[in-house]
Amino acid sequence: MKSVRPARVPAARKSPPPGPGSLTAVQRRLGRDWRLAALFLAPMAVLVGGLVLVPIARSIITSTTERHGQDTVFVGLDNYLALVGDDQFHTGVVNSFVFTAYAEVFKVVLGLSAALLLHHRRRGRAVLAGLLLVPWVVPTVVTAFSWRSLLDPIFGSVNTLLTATGIGPLLASAHLVDSWPAGWLSDPSLAMPSVILVNVWKGVPFFTVCFLAGLKAIPADLYEAATIDGASSWQRFTHVTLPGLRHVITVTVTLSSIWTFNNFDLVWLLTQGGPGDVTAPYVLIAYSKAILQLQYGAGAAVTLVMLPVIGGLVFVLVRLLRQDSSIKLPRRRRAARWIGTRRWAGTARKALPWVVAALVTGLLAWASPQIFWKAAVILGVILLIAAAVGRVVSTLQSRGGRRSSSLVSGLGSWVALAGLLFFVLGPLYWIAVTAFKSEGQVVMRTDDLWPTPWTLEQFGALFANQPFGRWYLNTLLVSAASTAVALVCAALAGYALARLRFRGAQGFTVTVLLTYVMPGALLFIPLYQMLIGARLTDSLWSLVVTYPTFTLPFATWLLVGYFSSIPVELEEAALVDGCSRVQAFGRVVLPLAKPGLLAVALFTLTNAWNEFLFAFVFITKDEYKTLPVGMQSMIAGDVVPQGQLAAASLLVSIPVVVMYALGQRFLTEGLTAGAVKG
Repeated sequence: MKSVRPARVPAARKSPPPGPGSLTAVQRRLGRDWRLAALFLAPMAVLVGGLVLVPIARSIITSTTERHGQDTVFVGLDNYLALVGDDQFHTGVVNSFVFTAYAEVFKVVLGLSAALLLHHRRRGRAVLAGLLLVPWVVPTVVTAFSWRSLLDPIFGSVNTLLTATGIGPLLASAHLVDSWPAGWLSDPSLAMPSVILVNVWKGVPFFTVCFLAGLKAIPADLYEAATIDGASSWQRFTHVTLPGLRHVITVTVTLSSIWTFNNFDLVWLLTQGGPGDVTAPYVLIAYSKAILQLQYGAGAAVTLVMLPVIGGLVFVLVRLLRQDSSIKLPRRRRAARWIGTRRWAGTARKALPWVVAALVTGLLAWASPQIFWKAAVILGVILLIAAAVGRVVSTLQSRGGRRSSSLVSGLGSWVALAGLLFFVLGPLYWIAVTAFKSEGQVVMRTDDLWPTPWTLEQFGALFANQPFGRWYLNTLLVSAASTAVALVCAALAGYALARLRFRGAQGFTVTVLLTYVMPGALLFIPLYQMLIGARLTDSLWSLVVTYPTFTLPFATWLLVGYFSSIPVELEEAALVDGCSRVQAFGRVVLPLAKPGLLAVALFTLTNAWNEFLFAFVFITKDEYKTLPVGMQSMIAGDVVPQGQLAAASLLVSIPVVVMYALGQRFLTEGLTAGAVKG
């Protein structure tokens, strides 16, 4: 006798998300996905709110106080009013503007040039991109150490090389430098250009990677159509390349400007704001008042005065990008008026960059006339050379000489790439060869460019005289843990802001990005007090907790763009097949977002690997120091163990460089969908 089994009832499929008519009153008020959004945004809200916004609020309160001996007295707005007549503050603001503006101009020019050169390379592009990324991954303390040694007026290799080639005397005769040999960091007229040079050297890789991602996202059909229509190389560049890079240029320049404007470590380690105050940015002025002079209220006021300026720029950026990505169609009866408004907005948007460029140029000419004409000469030479090569190539192409034009174009590209690689790899080569010199060669400055003989003496002395292995392990643990925390929080928050519908999404995005505005030079004071209360100082947990707060905004921004680029139909299909929203996120969205997640991981890991200020303040015991702080502690007064520092720099840089070289393809894909479409 056979048992009759009841027919299996097919599993009920979950219906897609409810439409507007089926929303509850709370959902109509707070948004359809407000519950899930609150869950996904909670980790980031706790970190950013507790470790950034709360310290900012404490800084605001501090700015209204003044220390009188052991007592703290409420003084209202007196600290802000005092800044009106503070010449040091005025100098700091002008220095920050000059430092940022010139650095961004040269970063854009060199970064775009490098990206164009690499974009057309068929072979070796990953290796070349990995080499160009090295300055960005090298810790700031290594950058400052290497460039201070190279720019030394007597023993530095820069003066030696320029003198040997005859370029140095030529610079003096052209009045680009006042005298020769030049005192790059000690001469008031050259200190700021030198600091800008080092910042450009360190920042060009970031621009190159972002622009390379943007170039990859531009459809090849546009170039083919322009070529068929008879467009020259310059016309294709101005009408196809630049419009295609508009988003990535806007995002990259804005983010880099905020970082540069708030830069502290590099300037402090290179010049400490000197000679005098010619290189002191406003952040260093705030640090000097708050930490060195113990005027916490005055220091906080210096930083908070600049907060609305940068905050306004970030807010405008967010609004522009959100408007570009979500343009709503108008009602038919208002279509004509809408079209007229769009035309006016389009004209204004096209004219805005030129107006901003003219305004910035005028301000630079007024604020730094000596630097202005020197920078104009350098940029003019670069553009003239590029224009001349392009003209020759176009002329040969028009005359039918394809082989000749290809030869000239290839030769020009290789020469430009060789010059760029020499600029990028020169300091790194000096670090590498110094690491393999004997102590006698380092002290006597013999065999400066090629050790004779090569030796491992500096590596042995490094591990014998310093707890370098412990520093290395601490840095590895802190970087891995903080990267994991940032990756989880950024993935959840990025998905919520890209996919979920809830009230306050734009406000939350602006708030997250505004955390970039407050420099760490002032935030570490209230953070240090909070960590003391939690008994987390002198422990690696203090760094694990605080490091993600300043990498999360960019990581979230990147992932918002990447999640938005994933077709929503894939997620909707998963919902129809019975997955919940969380399951669709874990099984569909995250696997497709691996390039974006890897890009975020690489950026976050690099920031944690290089961080100096927080580790310098929060950690005082040798057994808990990270590599940047440990290497800085190797310098005792005027005694600089250059050989050991070079060996340490080499060991610090190699793992990250290898990791970037292996992950170059995924990094580019992540930036293509993130920074470009975000």
